[in-house]
Amino acid sequence: MRQVSDLLGDLHLNTVCRGAHCPNLCECFERGTATFMILGDSCTRNCRFCAVSGGPPQPVDAGEPARVAEAARRLKLKYVVITSVTRDDLPDGGAAHFAATVRAIGQTAGARVEVLTPDFLGDAAAVDTLLDAGPAVYNHNVETVPRLYGTVRPQADYARSLDLIRRVAASGSTVPKSGLMVGLGETHDELCAVFDDLAAAGCRMLTIGQYLRPTGAHLPVTKFIEPETFDVYREEGLRRGLRWIASGPFVRSSYCAAAAFESATSGEETKDNATGSNDAAAR
Repeated sequence: MRQVSDLLGDLHLNTVCRGAHCPNLCECFERGTATFMILGDSCTRNCRFCAVSGGPPQPVDAGEPARVAEAARRLKLKYVVITSVTRDDLPDGGAAHFAATVRAIGQTAGARVEVLTPDFLGDAAAVDTLLDAGPAVYNHNVETVPRLYGTVRPQADYARSLDLIRRVAASGSTVPKSGLMVGLGETHDELCAVFDDLAAAGCRMLTIGQYLRPTGAHLPVTKFIEPETFDVYREEGLRRGLRWIASGPFVRSSYCAAAAFESATSGEETKDNATGSNDAAAR
């Protein structure tokens, strides 16, 4: 864990592991992995579930892609996850910077890259810019059911997010992925409708995890979902056409991402990689 932490400090890099208070931080750091967060640590949106701070965005750091790639090389990573704060202030939402980071990792570390992006305000050209860089997995989280968007993520749009996933799937060049939080007041039927929408859009991978309130200023947890119910969600999603689902209380978007990619693309699901429920919750 100290090696990863020291390296991030040495190269002046951010991680969503720390910024979003991820419950799996210690486990992933001990494995020598991290989810790098590019484009600063201040978000231009104010989603009520997210621990990443808002505020004035920093200037884009042109040297950041090379430093992320160097971190991946030093850690000997074969699979790297890159995410970012939302940068609605930039003309392309930061897509070119994402693409530069993906390419730098490929050239320096020779690793596969999974990206977890904002919606780029529905800019199709921004999505295409990133797709051209060749990420192995393109993740964009819908986060919650449509009815709760106004409360949970008022600056986002459910239909816009589905359009992004649909565009990624239509490219045929990468694996489309998404993620959901539960415990915010959604119903079982609403979740099933989201599973249907994602499958129809071409999404192949999905993570489902319990919403945990970062601070008293964030949305309260409406319900803590029983571990057995996460297994029900997984079965429902698979039955409705999604290919691979990790579902469990502590599951997050990039949890065991490399194993998830291998499982989703090989078609050979294992209990540990496919459910994540009791396994992840126990750690």
